[in-house]
Amino acid sequence: MTDLAQPINASMPTPQAAKRLSGAQLIIQLLERQGITHIAGVPGGANLPMYDALPGSTIKHVLARHEQGAGFIAQGMARVSGQAQVCFASSGPGASNLVTAVADAHLDSVPLIAITGQVPQQMIGTDAFQEIDTFGLMLPITKHNWLVRSAEELLTVIPEAFRIALSGRPGPVSIDVPKDVQNQIIDIDTWPEPGVAAAKPTFEPSAIDAMLRKIREAQRPVLMIGGGIVYADACAQLRSFAEQLDIPSVQTFMGLGVLPHEHPLSLGMLGMHGARYTNYVLEECDLLIGLGVRFDDRATGKVEAFCPKAEIIHVDIDRSEIGKIKNPMLSINADVGEVLAQANAALEPMQRPLWQQRIAQLKTAHPLIKAGEDELFRPYGAIRAVAEILDDEANIATDVGQHQMWVAQAYPFNRPRQWISSGGLGTMGFGMPTAIGMALAQPQRKSICFSGDGSIMMNIQELATAAEENLDVKIIILNNGHLGLVRQQQTLFYQKNLNAVKFQQSVDFAMAAQSMGVKGVDLAQSADPLNDLRAALLEHGPCVINLPIDETEMVYPMVAPGGANADMIGGEA
Repeated sequence: MTDLAQPINASMPTPQAAKRLSGAQLIIQLLERQGITHIAGVPGGANLPMYDALPGSTIKHVLARHEQGAGFIAQGMARVSGQAQVCFASSGPGASNLVTAVADAHLDSVPLIAITGQVPQQMIGTDAFQEIDTFGLMLPITKHNWLVRSAEELLTVIPEAFRIALSGRPGPVSIDVPKDVQNQIIDIDTWPEPGVAAAKPTFEPSAIDAMLRKIREAQRPVLMIGGGIVYADACAQLRSFAEQLDIPSVQTFMGLGVLPHEHPLSLGMLGMHGARYTNYVLEECDLLIGLGVRFDDRATGKVEAFCPKAEIIHVDIDRSEIGKIKNPMLSINADVGEVLAQANAALEPMQRPLWQQRIAQLKTAHPLIKAGEDELFRPYGAIRAVAEILDDEANIATDVGQHQMWVAQAYPFNRPRQWISSGGLGTMGFGMPTAIGMALAQPQRKSICFSGDGSIMMNIQELATAAEENLDVKIIILNNGHLGLVRQQQTLFYQKNLNAVKFQQSVDFAMAAQSMGVKGVDLAQSADPLNDLRAALLEHGPCVINLPIDETEMVYPMVAPGGANADMIGGEA
């Protein structure tokens, strides 16, 4: 399987030495050296020199319809490839439109390089046309950012941006380049080495011994596995570790797919919308081993009530996460893949028949109830039908809302980077442009986006981008005519005071798609909806599939905001 972003090697285009180049030309050629093949963006006055430098480049530009869409397209490429990706925007509203996508990347640890134009340096601070303090805007939502003062600085800044974005816990960086710097001409004699991830933090081997000793002593251990396993490319090591030590594993929202859906040690997603048995297992465990997780509130619920009988071991590459939410009795600040590799070499396999027997009892007594899974026009039924039509090669993205949680609960994810969704920021409008990025990075895979009739409207303009690129992107809209998750919370926690959640003006999504050059299928009007769904999913090209569901459908179980995971609402037989 070939990803869009290839490792840096000698076959990449290398600019000739002793050239006179503008800052803009320098940016493009440095990005070529980093292995960038696609850039999503929107041009404007302050970044036009960069666009002037693009013709003739090996980099293909993807013209988004909105800068937020460009940021999410780049995220889609980064999330499925594991490589840093780039988006362009102009100054002022261009940069501010990028902020949500950058913030989303920050919370979900996505290596994103946001390069924005800025007004000329002599105009900074004068409230010039389309001037905004991009550096200040990006400061709290990036790992690092720059306001570049000279073309020479770009020789350091561009490689350093990639190094920082990819090192340790991945994340976004921002580079703001004034227009005069883009136009500045300099002589280039020596090119910097491309930026690569820095060396990983070291740790004492004795920490591995201490961790394995605690695991051997535990009677009811559980692994809590998160997105850090995916980013470390450590899924094979994790699987070996879990199997040899016979430890059941819960997955965070970002960790879905680390273990195959039907693996006997996989307990599925924990937390706010996890299965009852999953959360009940955590109530009984005596040792929780957190691997590449940040103990997010949607996973833990009420923190002081989370895993009340368990000691905690925490392994994470980000030192700031250790002890931030839960205080571990043992922590290892290191790359989780290296920790698992060393642990696997040192452990002695063991079995836990009594613990596995108890887990089987909890699964039987408190299963995940997937009501209507045999009915196409119900959420679980729609998800099951899509999964049965497709294979594990398909990449799955979602927007944010009820549909997101239904997919997280029920879709059979069987490999890492198959599942792409907005976790920390929970951004409506994330799904469809991200699916475009997934298709750009891995055109040989189908890119599927589950959305809702609320979320899809946030970035629906990017349908035109999907059409323009003729990408194999399928958008499945679970349409209940409402902001479904808001309606659910108002129903459960606000005395059914349903306010500002029903769309009085409905949208014909199939017709809207066709107006932007994308095939539209409305299953509500179909004489054979299952066959029409199959045909739409299997043919090549972009397609929007409208699938109506009832507005009263709920995502269960659910933990009330601020509540303990043990106090779940609904989802019982």
